[in-house]
Formats: sequence, structure tokens, C-alpha cells
Amino acid sequence: MQLLPRSCNALRKAFKPRFFATHQPPPWRPGSAVDEWVERPIRPISLRQLTFFGRTLTEPRLISSANYVRTELPTRLAHRLRDIQQLPYVVVSNPRLTLVYELYYRAFERFRVIPEIRSLDDNEKFCDVLRDMLKEHLVVIPNLATGVLECRELFPPDDMDRFMNTLLRARISRRVIAEQHLALTETFNSPWHFPDSHERTDMNADFVGEVFLKCNAKEVIERCGKVAQDLMRKTSQSSNLQIPAVNVRGHLNATFPYILSHLEYIVGELMRNSVQAVMEKYQDSSEPPPPIEVLICETPQHVIMRLSDQGGGIPREILPYLWSFSKGPRTQTRLENLGRVPAMAATMQELKVNERKQELAGFHEGSLDSLTSRPPNLRLGMGLPMSRVYAEYWAGSLELHSLEGYGVDAFLQISKLGNKNEQVTTRAAIDAV
Repeated sequence: MQLLPRSCNALRKAFKPRFFATHQPPPWRPGSAVDEWVERPIRPISLRQLTFFGRTLTEPRLISSANYVRTELPTRLAHRLRDIQQLPYVVVSNPRLTLVYELYYRAFERFRVIPEIRSLDDNEKFCDVLRDMLKEHLVVIPNLATGVLECRELFPPDDMDRFMNTLLRARISRRVIAEQHLALTETFNSPWHFPDSHERTDMNADFVGEVFLKCNAKEVIERCGKVAQDLMRKTSQSSNLQIPAVNVRGHLNATFPYILSHLEYIVGELMRNSVQAVMEKYQDSSEPPPPIEVLICETPQHVIMRLSDQGGGIPREILPYLWSFSKGPRTQTRLENLGRVPAMAATMQELKVNERKQELAGFHEGSLDSLTSRPPNLRLGMGLPMSRVYAEYWAGSLELHSLEGYGVDAFLQISKLGNKNEQVTTRAAIDAV
């Protein structure tokens, strides 16, 4: 890798990319502060740790949580800043990737100077900063995805996919710890929370912060299936619309602790793909389309969901690039469609309150992209790779098996015990060379 130059005059003359006419090169700062934080190790957490810590919520514990987030966020940001700095300059000076770098650097500079949190007033001010940063970073995913596609000929695609996976997992990790602390703060400030009582009324709450203790696979599948069906119903112009049913069988009472918005994103993408594929294949048929069959299997350590459709399978030319963010035959279409996403991602999607969570817990708003609400013809080519990132984040897995001409089987495995640490890249190279 090449050390990032202070001046880009030579590169301007050599490459003359179109965006230099309207965009200035990224103002790279001295790396000493980043160097110091990159030397610090990332401290991963598990769903079980989040649950046990948040169950007994006292003022010292809340302040301890705030200080963990206060030091962990700049550490995690520093590692990812170093990853970006190690890219070739012609790649990272892409306007989209420059925007992402600038957002990360501003957040790093903001968080690293926050003093130790010692009181509830300090925590409230810290939470205000967290909320502002979460909203400011809503545009990261579409800009990151667009930048990666625009630079697909400037960097080996396999390396670009690894870079994209690393940054997406890191983004999830930062939002998890930030949103968990915001949720714990809201719980602590709620009128039904009694930190000094021995008979705690919130001990049996369904949520501990962002962690939903009773994720029921059947309920999530049926809810996401209905959303996918309703979306097709609203966007279709056909009067003879026939939407495939969703049949769920197996261990229907299987529950596990999980972050509900993560699971709904994964299942929502799979359901959307299956329903859309079946409808497209059977749109001219007078017979009802075959249903989406879902089988839930519960083992001592895992819950496995198999989603099977008869939508014709994945085209042979697409199959090798199924999990890639930067490769495939439809990159130009994906670029054009991504251009329509940023405004959506910053308004209706990431800011949309999860209605199910409001019913169960009352108040906290999550911030995961609900990209499944986009129109069916707006194909971004990132739903499946994004879903795999979310599935693997808590040590799960997502696999697809396609039988061309028939359909697809998707296998989603969830770690049932919640005792696996988040799967996040824990170390970046200290020297950006």
C-alpha cells in the first residue's frame, strides 16, 4: 500500500477523474491521534453480556456503560479510519468514500475528546451527542456502496468486498453499542424503573435495551412475510394479482435473545426476494402460485430457518456474484438505483420506528435500514450480502442453494444462546503504508 500524499497534484495530472472538477481531494489529517487509538484493542461484547449488564440497571452501571461507549467508539472508528487510509489514494479520493471518511473522522475527533462521564447530567449530554452522530451517519451505507461500485476497476474486487464487509460489520458494532446505551438510558429514566427496589417490575421485560429476549422465529417470519406481500400488493398494477402464501412449520415456539431489527432485516430481505421471484414466474398463470415454505428447526445451540420458494432459482450469470458488493453483470443498474436511495435512507427508513417494538417495550427507536420497503423494481444488489453480514455478526450464518428453473432454499442459522461475541474485525494495521 502507498502512504497517502499531502498533495494530489501528481494524481490529478495522471488520472484526471471527472469528480476533481467539482470535488476537492479529502483533507487528510496528521495520523498521530489515529495512531494512538489504533494501538488500543477493541473490546467485543455478546448479547448475553448486554442482557446481564442491563438487567440490573443502577446509576453506577449506567455511567459505566456511558464510559465504555465513550472510549470504545473512537477506538473502533480509529481502526476503520486506518483501513480507509490504506486504500490506494485514487480509490479513497472518490467523492462518496471521501464523504464516509469525513463523517468517520469528525465522529472520531468528537468522541475522543469527551471527558470522563461522572454524573447523570454528563450522561444526558453524552446521549445528545450519540443521537446527533447516529442521525448524521444515516447516509453511510448508500454512499459506501456507491463508492465501492464506482471504484470497482481501480481495486481488486475481492479486496474491495473484504473492505466493504469490514466497514459494514464495524458500522453495525458501533450502532449496537450506541443504541444499547441510549435504550438503557431511556429505561433508567422511565417512570416504572425503580433502581433501589428489591422487587423489580422490569426484570421480566421483553427488552433489555435493544436486546429482545423472546424473539420468536415464527412471529418474525409471518410478520416479514406479510410486509413483503403487502408491498407487492401496493406496488402491483395488475387487477388479477395472486400473491404466494407463507406456510410456517416445525418448532413454532422456538425463541432466542436477539436484536429484533437485525433479524427482521435478514428475514425481510429473504421474504421479499422469494415473494417477488414467485410472482414474476407465475404472473401469467391462472393457477394460484406455490407458497413460500418455511421450516424452523431448534437445536440446543441454534435455531435454523429454511425458506424455500419455487420462483425459478437464481440466474446462472448472477449466482457467482451473489455475495459480492462490487462484482456482477448489473453494476450499472445498481449504481443508477443507489442514486435514488440516499434521501430514502435518511428519512423513511432508518428513522422509522419499529411498531412491534413500540407495542412490546414502549418507546425506543431503532435505526437499522428498512431497505425492504423500497419499490420492487429498485434492485440494489446489496440485500443478500448485507443480510449475510448481519447474520454473521452474532456468529450465525446465511447460505443459499439455487436449483435453476425451480427455486431457492435459504438457510439462516441463529446462535440461540446469545453467548457468542460480535464478529467484528478487532485489529487494523498501525502503519498506513
